[in-house]
Amino acid sequence: MAAVRRVVFNQKGGVGKSTITVNLAAVAAQAGRRVLVLDLDAQANASHYLLGVVPDDTGNGASGLFGQMLNISLYARTPAEFVLPTRFERLSVLPAHPELAELMPKLEQRYKMFKLREALDMLSQEYDEIWIDTPPALNFYTRSALIAASRCLIPFDCDAFSRQALYSLLAHVEEIRADHNPALAVEGIVVNQFQPRAALPARLVGELREEGLPVLEVPLSASVKIRESHEASCPMIHLDPRHKLAGEFMRLYARLA
Repeated sequence: MAAVRRVVFNQKGGVGKSTITVNLAAVAAQAGRRVLVLDLDAQANASHYLLGVVPDDTGNGASGLFGQMLNISLYARTPAEFVLPTRFERLSVLPAHPELAELMPKLEQRYKMFKLREALDMLSQEYDEIWIDTPPALNFYTRSALIAASRCLIPFDCDAFSRQALYSLLAHVEEIRADHNPALAVEGIVVNQFQPRAALPARLVGELREEGLPVLEVPLSASVKIRESHEASCPMIHLDPRHKLAGEFMRLYARLA
């Protein structure tokens, strides 16, 4: 059976894309699934989160994979050869590297936007789930991910600016679906950094639901513990599985699975 491919996407920065990607992927791996995290953001936050460092060797990871797309040879490596293990069982990563930013104009010029889908077709035989972290922009890598994925999760951080950006974001996803990937569907909007006692977040979330938008029922709480998780390069389910936020990630994943 081919892997479930999810892309976590929002054009706005600081909404928790990497945190959500890594923690849900870690929950999936803990549940016995074979999981790959693909980091397409040159800032490499998801890679740092899982590995503690970003590998210096640009021949591996996402930059190596995309670099090979520009320089095809008879000795091309398979996509699986660019993947690195993590210290967490059944959880692997195809890490990002700052070189991704330098490769992007060349990839755009040579119209390589569909190549990631081909690579994931090959990787899908080796994993049960593939989680894709994207940069905070609608650029070549984000479009490639939306073309390659079947499900899209959208983080939402409960402010007026995020709400306005949400409508534009949904329109972009629909455009990709209509033009390039009819299998793509918005699986849900993930409410992040939620403060239930504050009036504005509850009102915004309520209004989104009234509009019929697919807001997922499990919000993720605001917590300083997530910063400790980042610093330790350890997803919440491994750092503190009894913490409230770890439980929320587990319940959110259960709703998706």
